[in-house]
Amino acid sequence: MRYFITLSYDGTRYHGWQVQPNGISVQGELQHALSLLLRQDIEVTGAGRTDAGVHASMMVAHFDTEALVDCQQLAYKLNRLLPADIAVQQVRQVDESMHARFSARARSYYYYVHTVKSPFLRHYSCELHYALDFGLMNEAAQLLLSFDEFGAFCKSHTDVKTKLCHVTKAEWRQVGEGQWLFEITANRFLRNMVRSVVGTLIEVGRGRLTIEGFRRVVEGQQRTEAGESMPANALFLQNIEY
Repeated sequence: MRYFITLSYDGTRYHGWQVQPNGISVQGELQHALSLLLRQDIEVTGAGRTDAGVHASMMVAHFDTEALVDCQQLAYKLNRLLPADIAVQQVRQVDESMHARFSARARSYYYYVHTVKSPFLRHYSCELHYALDFGLMNEAAQLLLSFDEFGAFCKSHTDVKTKLCHVTKAEWRQVGEGQWLFEITANRFLRNMVRSVVGTLIEVGRGRLTIEGFRRVVEGQQRTEAGESMPANALFLQNIEY
């Protein structure tokens, strides 16, 4: 039988979602807790892989077991056993054809920035010390919906079969005084893609890159032409659609 787990986590102290040989991971913590509770070796498959320091307001993972699981009780026990920075919202049985990664139709990420110094935002938002033209940044962001290949925003030397992604939403919006978030939705994302997109859009907002220049960066498919990768602490996997 197959079960889906919906969870959230603060990624600050983790080396990412995926199990690492020399560091703690969210996947590793979840597998360990499930194996203890179900008294068998459990492997979980996530909807995606967040990098070190990246958070998830929503992550979905699946696991298989022959045991009949009381979903509500398992969710309760997982939350008692897991560290305080990982929380399980739901466990539910699904059809065995469902796959946490391959059945997902869309994923959304939020990236937070603030332009006014705040001691309360610094852990989960990127503080910027220069003025930005968010109107221009939104104009550039809309260009992303016209492309389907994003090699310019893929981490170098990454072993991926394709750099094709279908972006359906990309926009900046203000969420408070001096606080902004960038929301991007696509069927899939390349490694480091969102933080690279944000870094390049910020170059537009600072006047260092024109709209046409941004278009050429995307068309050129060269990571060296795009902006810097922004800090991980301000990035959240926000939603997954099935």
